[in-house]
Amino acid sequence: MFRVNKSPDERFAMTNCVAVNPQDFGQDVRYIMVDDQWAFTIRPSPATPPSELGTTLFHRRFASFSLNQEVRVRPYDPFEEHPDSVLSAAQIQVDFFKKATVASEAFDSDELAKVFSQNFQGQVFSKGQSLLMDFKGINLQLDIKDLSALDVNAMKKGSSDEPLKPVNTGVANPKTQITFVKAANSTIKLKGSLKSGPVNAIIAPSFKFEDLGIGGLDKEFGAIFRRAFASRIFPPALVERLGIQHVKGILLYGPPGTGKTLMARQIGKMLNAKEPLIVNGPEILNKFVGQSEENIRKLFAPAEADYKSMAEDSPLHIIIFDELDAICKQRGSTNSGTGVGDTVVNQLLSKMDGVDQLNNILIIGMTNRKDMIDEALLRPGRLEIHLEINLPDEKGRVAILNIHTAKARQNNLLGPDVDILELAALTKNYSGAEIAGLVKAATAWAFNRHVKGGTMASVAPDVDKMQLCRDDFVRALEEVKPAFGVSDEELSLCTRNGIFKYSPDVETILTDSQLFVEQVRNSPRTPLVSILFHGPSGSGKTAIAATIAMASEFPFIKLISPESMLGFNEQAKMAHITRIFNDAYKSPFSIVVVDELERLLDWVGIGPRFSNLVLQTLVVLLRRNPPKNRRLLVLATTSQRSILEQLDMINCFDDEVYVPPIKDLPSVEHVLSELALFDTLEDVKRCMGLLKSFGLDGSFNVGIKKLIMVAEMARQDDDKVGKFAQLLSQHASSHATAMHI
Repeated sequence: MFRVNKSPDERFAMTNCVAVNPQDFGQDVRYIMVDDQWAFTIRPSPATPPSELGTTLFHRRFASFSLNQEVRVRPYDPFEEHPDSVLSAAQIQVDFFKKATVASEAFDSDELAKVFSQNFQGQVFSKGQSLLMDFKGINLQLDIKDLSALDVNAMKKGSSDEPLKPVNTGVANPKTQITFVKAANSTIKLKGSLKSGPVNAIIAPSFKFEDLGIGGLDKEFGAIFRRAFASRIFPPALVERLGIQHVKGILLYGPPGTGKTLMARQIGKMLNAKEPLIVNGPEILNKFVGQSEENIRKLFAPAEADYKSMAEDSPLHIIIFDELDAICKQRGSTNSGTGVGDTVVNQLLSKMDGVDQLNNILIIGMTNRKDMIDEALLRPGRLEIHLEINLPDEKGRVAILNIHTAKARQNNLLGPDVDILELAALTKNYSGAEIAGLVKAATAWAFNRHVKGGTMASVAPDVDKMQLCRDDFVRALEEVKPAFGVSDEELSLCTRNGIFKYSPDVETILTDSQLFVEQVRNSPRTPLVSILFHGPSGSGKTAIAATIAMASEFPFIKLISPESMLGFNEQAKMAHITRIFNDAYKSPFSIVVVDELERLLDWVGIGPRFSNLVLQTLVVLLRRNPPKNRRLLVLATTSQRSILEQLDMINCFDDEVYVPPIKDLPSVEHVLSELALFDTLEDVKRCMGLLKSFGLDGSFNVGIKKLIMVAEMARQDDDKVGKFAQLLSQHASSHATAMHI
């Protein structure tokens, strides 16, 4: 048993050693264990009586010793009892021993670490203990905050790197990396080390990108890491010498369902810091005066408190704003009369980059409408990184499908006929959320196969054999359609009668138009191509444009037609047209079919009258090039080319294609044969004879649409031959009279 006493003289107070009598321990004993709990480094002193421990005030406070207290002491070999006792790193809090001490210059952290290593190498340290160190004649109090050592077991298992683990006790050596941090509310000034990274490492040591489960967004996530987090893992002193500040804000924008919120949510997994604060934009707003601004201030209050006490050593505070456009609209754009939106934006701007700047915050905003956000929020120093989260490409869709089918595959519930590569090719322009919905829909079809017949609530006995098969996904593809995909239903209505190649002109139009598609697909010099199809009403312009669009197999094909905007005012029309073009810019290859331009422009011959707002919108959009790596083909139709010429709209198109009507009887005969209107060849000949007798043996103009309608009307009559000849001759004569007038 040993008795606790004071150190024999003041010099021991600077050694961190416990004084012992030379007779109590042999020369080979350097460390002792007190009460099997407290490890200390010892130093022989003849002034210390036998069976006594000469301790400092810091020793007694750390181990809760009292003077004259009897304790059990034994020799201690840390390397034998704990193989991982060699310290790799230590975090030490530093402050003046005497609080009234004032130093004019900041202490260099690297120089402090050098003095510490010279004075205390080879000593044993424990987490939570304190000691004194003399530095340039000033007594500093050091508090051991964290210790880490190499994980020997992980090394034995063949880990490729040098894994560290936290320890409570260890021995310092010259290679131990010492990091100094300033004590809270201390007046001491520290220069950051150029050798060690920040005290609060923001990246978790075990972080791996593949653990995030964000399919198809590796490139975007890498950009976020490079621009927002890379500077924070380097030594603060190095960043300070470069004279830069950390990035304070990121804006993620793009179509709905592409993974913006998921990416922001998963950022928390890579951080070794405070949990990100996720805020839905509308939650900030409050009906009481000043409360919305107060909610903004509360979000920044923890970061302000940490930065005030710890400065650059403060942990990173991440605030994630979902639906940012709900609270940060352009100032002056709302007419509510309260001005709440403007004051909320002002408060957020002042907190992000006001007079009292914080360097320990990162704001991540997400929106589908970047154009609605106030411009002052998007400048450098605030939300300076603008990252578009777009629709995934085929490689990204493979990754997303693998993520959503991983559990089914692990549990042998994914059929062998399911080919992920095939599904990725079939899901062009699907967002991540829509792919997740596709897998859910396929699962619903699989469930449906195992429902007991005649009931809606009983499970069939063979449910244990259930698997997702290819047919389930094929059916799901028919149900789940991409928002940024092909307007199959609208386009199929335009081509429900097919294309009748009644003359070489039609074949030439289809062949030449295919060259426009290939030009958009392959030529880097013409990312935008616009074609105008013009001709008489009913000549098949819309059907030809829709056929060309569907044959292209582009992932995005949309139709803009007067029928889809029935009842819209000018502003609504402009917004609808602009939205479709903006959606087209999100896809790598897109086609927009603009049908009946004169109707879209509200052209009326009596007056005349037209919508200048819609006209200017179309002129701008037809001339505006798509973003980089995007290709757009615009196919427009009109029956009134002269009107577009008067409106100076013809120059907006790169080329014009004339779609002629049917002008001779051989063309009529070709269409009738494809329609199978008559049962025999004799009926066809008799019909041609009647048409000649009615004076149609020369040139005439009949639209294919009108000809099909006349043929179908005649099909309902008993005398199809006579009725068809009569109706067509009446139409041709009335059309000729109208043309003459």
